Amino acid sequence: MKNLILSLTIIGLLIACNTTKPLTSNNNASEQEMATATNDTVTIANDKLEYEIIIIEPGFNAWLASIAKPEGYYSQSFLENRNYFYVTEWNQRVLQPQRYNPNLYELQIDYSPHIDYGYEVNYKLYNYFIYFQLTYKQRLGPFTPRI
Repeated sequence: MKNLILSLTIIGLLIACNTTKPLTSNNNASEQEMATATNDTVTIANDKLEYEIIIIEPGFNAWLASIAKPEGYYSQSFLENRNYFYVTEWNQRVLQPQRYNPNLYELQIDYSPHIDYGYEVNYKLYNYFIYFQLTYKQRLGPFTPRI
């Protein structure tokens, strides 16, 4: 199964938070972290095409539900065009870790303009790119990221 995997985690932040907690609350901390990770993990799958995107990003799920434009706001062709542009720029940055922060740009994204991933995959991928640019003050091209 081909996978589109996009995972950005802030492990250092989680480790830093855990070092100050007392030992008696370790089990509660682990349960809380697992709940947070589950709530902040968005999986987008197209079983018909056998493609999947996994986004692990604190806050993205809440942002998608509350701030992003609703599904249907953009056309699929708009999303596909922007995603192709953003993925191309993203992949270039992954290949240049000396120039771009390798903690932000960890993995390449396998995205082809010749494959119809469906609306949901394109919608969530596009919104992740908008969220990423606004959150980390990055700009993945000439388009101003806006909601």
